Amino acid sequence: MHLETSLPIALLGFGTSLALIVAIGAQNAYVLRVGLTGVTRVVVPVVVVCAVSDAVLISAGVAGVGALITAVPEVVVVVRLVGAGFLLVYAAFAAARALRPVGALVPVAAPGGADGRQPVQTVRVSTAVLTALAFTWLNPHTYLDTIVFLGSVANQQPGELRWWFAAGAVVGSLVWFSALGFGSRLLRPVFARPGAWRVLDAIIAVVMTVLGLRLLLGA
Repeated sequence: MHLETSLPIALLGFGTSLALIVAIGAQNAYVLRVGLTGVTRVVVPVVVVCAVSDAVLISAGVAGVGALITAVPEVVVVVRLVGAGFLLVYAAFAAARALRPVGALVPVAAPGGADGRQPVQTVRVSTAVLTALAFTWLNPHTYLDTIVFLGSVANQQPGELRWWFAAGAVVGSLVWFSALGFGSRLLRPVFARPGAWRVLDAIIAVVMTVLGLRLLLGA
């Protein structure tokens, strides 16, 4: 397969993937919030979970799983209802944090005696990973975007070019989640104030509530 033929298809997959995931949503909001803590041991697994999950789903779509989901819509219905419940519960927790903030990012002594910034708001790695998995796999739109839509577009490409499209889409997902997870720490000076966390959690609560209700109502 010549590079001049496969590279444009990979770039098409890259751009199509970004067009789907670069939007305000439950998963992105959570990755942003985790990234703002700046705790690498938490951010890395969350980014990996989101990127690897997308890679699995996109590959499944190219392999033809999208046709199965279309044939058995009950699967999407179950995921939709469970996902709606999860989003509404998370929205309640975010609203509670907005009303009674846990803390801010404050200066502390870093290892070696240097000054650094350590988040008061901490989270366990296991909790972060499980939450990221829930945001990814309990969202029916994830299946529709990756398996059905990206899978359909990929399978419109002739022969092995469909896998080049998939590779580009996977790279696009990895680039986005890495940028969101690690780039959000640039906003940490803003979130040194507890009020900033309250605003963020209030926005997250609204977003999760709207998305949860839309899923519940089948919108």
